[in-house]
Amino acid sequence: MPKDKQIIEIPDFITVRELADLMQASPIDVMKELISNGIMASINQQIDFDTAAIVLDGMGYDAHPEQPPELDKDEEAAKLPQWRQLYAEDDEASLVVRPPVVAVLGHVDHGKTSLLDVIRRTKVQEGEVGGITQHIGAYQVLCDDRLITFLDTPGHEAFTAMRSRGAQGADIAVLVVAADDGVMPTTREALAHVMAARVPVVVALNKVDRPNANPEFVKQQLDELGLKPDEWGGDTLVVPVSAKTEIGIDDLLEAILLVADETDIRANPNHTAAGTVLEGRTESGRGPVATLLVQNGTLKRGDVVIAGETYGRIKAMFDQSWNQIEQAGPSTPVSVMGLSQPPHAGDMFEVVSDIKDARATAEMHRADVRRAIEAPPRVALEDIFSRFLAGEAKELLLIIKVDVDGSLEPVVNSVENVEVGDLKVRVLHADVGGITENDVNLAAASNAIIIGFNSYPDPVAGRQAESMGVDIHTYNIIYKLIESVELALSGLLEPEYADKVVGVAEVRRVIRVPRIGNIAGSYVLEGVARRNARARVRRKGEVLTENVSVSSLKRFEEDVREVRTDFECGIGLDGFHNFQPGDRIEFYVRERVN
Repeated sequence: MPKDKQIIEIPDFITVRELADLMQASPIDVMKELISNGIMASINQQIDFDTAAIVLDGMGYDAHPEQPPELDKDEEAAKLPQWRQLYAEDDEASLVVRPPVVAVLGHVDHGKTSLLDVIRRTKVQEGEVGGITQHIGAYQVLCDDRLITFLDTPGHEAFTAMRSRGAQGADIAVLVVAADDGVMPTTREALAHVMAARVPVVVALNKVDRPNANPEFVKQQLDELGLKPDEWGGDTLVVPVSAKTEIGIDDLLEAILLVADETDIRANPNHTAAGTVLEGRTESGRGPVATLLVQNGTLKRGDVVIAGETYGRIKAMFDQSWNQIEQAGPSTPVSVMGLSQPPHAGDMFEVVSDIKDARATAEMHRADVRRAIEAPPRVALEDIFSRFLAGEAKELLLIIKVDVDGSLEPVVNSVENVEVGDLKVRVLHADVGGITENDVNLAAASNAIIIGFNSYPDPVAGRQAESMGVDIHTYNIIYKLIESVELALSGLLEPEYADKVVGVAEVRRVIRVPRIGNIAGSYVLEGVARRNARARVRRKGEVLTENVSVSSLKRFEEDVREVRTDFECGIGLDGFHNFQPGDRIEFYVRERVN
């Protein structure tokens, strides 16, 4: 045995084969060493770090924990929260602490709205309460002489819709959970959206005043979701509150400020303003009105603003009580007038120097949006390996839906254990039930892929996924699911294609054309008969021929590219002339289905 042992870095879990490869030893020798220590393991079985360290020590090596790879500057910037990216180039000396921006999420019946109403009524500064009835989608409250900005959003759907447009308006998320009801599917869904956004979480344990409240049980549920309460040795602040009796409100606000201090939320007030659009609308007598959240810099009346396809010079600016103001600093929500049209919630806005440049940039963005609508960007399962090689992906992000609760844990565990080289799988959200619009929104915002195990998208979710370019795969055999994920990470998963019928025509009479053959005088029953499609002929349900080219398609004597439903036409097919009245001609195209 050498005097100084060679150091080998190993991860938390490693297979017997991988451990042997690291030592350039035979897997049989590794298995023998395991057996000598009373451990039976197959060649592909995973062992933990401590077990692997025993094997290495017995074979003359020293085990050290594997260090995560260092990120390059571009990767580090990509992982920064959006508000940090806004001042990434600013000098440290120019940065000041700004108020945290908070989104409140949770199950619909757990008191989220009631809690927001109590905070708004009790904590908004005196003299402003009257105007709060016309609040502008966000408002600021005062706690210990410090401001906190609350987003008055309808829930995690809006939260994720903003992310899908490139914005991340919130610095902190408050997850509301009822102490008498516990964690609900909607709670898990909201948490998945928050974790995908990498936003720190404070839990508001609401309704603790109810006689059937069971806070300890709820804390256990939170722990199982990865939110270990701070009193249990974790880093998640869980604050007991009651919107009804107004207890714990100050504690909740103090917890938010504590998390804000740990997060080090800052901005440069002297920079040109930039931030997020919270809302866009048209008001009678005012025209287009936008609610903006300033996240860096100071927004002033008269500034030229561009937000997506919208631009304009700010003619008037109002605070949360609809008082006119001249400027707004970081974390301040304001309503502005003077834009060309209402912007979309979630669009990033920035101040530019020239109205002509703003108009030109907005036009370019409008053209980009049109192109994106025509061909939405698609993150496909079989493309993950090529994206990894191009440096565009470091992990495969999945949303998993299963049909029954008993399948959830086995599917998630099996998928999370799949790993090929440096490519790993991260499950953003896993739950029981059908694939819904919320799943599609989360996938679109996170560049994730949806996996269904005996679970399928409803019609609305299917159409939305197609329009947003979200990839959905469904399976009913678990090893097929795992195999697809492994092949995707290895770059070996081939895309699948299927035939899609685009039109059906019925042969009404057969026309003999000298030197050409028979032409089918037909009537289009449904869809579109296309000249560039493939065709098959059915007679009484039996397929006579398929995958043939359309040699001719005519309306009267004119060649056409397509003929729509309820019109007559003449159809010629390459190599097939045996038409009979009553035959059905199906026109189809080959489309990628995954």
